[in-house]
Amino acid sequence: MRREAIVAEDLKKKYITKKRKGLLRSEKQVVEALRGISFKIYEGEVVGLLGPNGAGKTTTVKIVSTLLIPDEGNAWVYGYHVVNEAKKVREKLGVMLTVEKGFYGKLTGRENLEYFGALYGLKGKELKKRVEYLLELLELEKLGASDRLFEEYSLGMKARLNLARALLRDPPVLLLDEPTLGLDPPSARRIRELVKTLAHKQSKAVLYTTHNMFEAEIVCDRIILINKGRIVAKGTPEQLKATIPEIKTINLIIRGVGSIDSIFSGINAEKVSIEPTDGLYNVKVQVYKPEEIIDVLLKKLVNNGFDIISLKIEEPTLEDVFIYFAEKGVKQ
Repeated sequence: MRREAIVAEDLKKKYITKKRKGLLRSEKQVVEALRGISFKIYEGEVVGLLGPNGAGKTTTVKIVSTLLIPDEGNAWVYGYHVVNEAKKVREKLGVMLTVEKGFYGKLTGRENLEYFGALYGLKGKELKKRVEYLLELLELEKLGASDRLFEEYSLGMKARLNLARALLRDPPVLLLDEPTLGLDPPSARRIRELVKTLAHKQSKAVLYTTHNMFEAEIVCDRIILINKGRIVAKGTPEQLKATIPEIKTINLIIRGVGSIDSIFSGINAEKVSIEPTDGLYNVKVQVYKPEEIIDVLLKKLVNNGFDIISLKIEEPTLEDVFIYFAEKGVKQ
């Protein structure tokens, strides 16, 4: 039976900000970042915390990592309370909150890791061995970045070094806040592959925040959808997609001239988007039963002189799931 790595119960957090009223006046404004969220994460799994900017993802990570104190509620990491036993909690965690900050620009990647490893209590041969292992694991040695100054690193190299730092103590729990944000595809893919390996082969528990629904579907075993400080849905990607109405998307690429808007205006669809690109039209039509309209739609296009370059029907995505729950206001 898998152990509970992270347990959160009814977490709430408010921020006091100032809202400008005219040129010289302002008034206090209360922002409810978390409105009572509860969840559990087990060892050996990647759990994605998804939602738009401002949904409460980073606040949740900072509370679990002991960087913020909740206004109400409790959280534990392997049984240690994040407020009352913060030191014990930190010993269990590897945290990655940003890919760029917190390193010394005039030190090399290797020197940065050795410095932070010493702060974490690693010494001598143990420290050297761990640093070498992580430089190889994150392919920094392969990229020729191990002995390059940090200030010369690309964004992808910085992300890899940041994850290496989070792994220095070989912690059982990883908190990764948008670890692939802004990365090129090869760097992002390497991070995603490594995260899955750490969870599934080394039994680490990973809380993985992102607003990228595509990435979450690739990386995460379970998903927690959060919006405006509340959890709106939980489950595996397949479970979540099965909970929404069977809406599908007809993807068309067509070519031609004429009034394309009039063709789709009479279609019984939930949503139609038309994007002209280099003499072609990329069209997306969201419907519940595509088989009922597709023949009529194709005939209208052909009769109006349009050529159909490609047609594909797609199942619901995690993005569809999030939009559905957010708009319906379904709460925990």
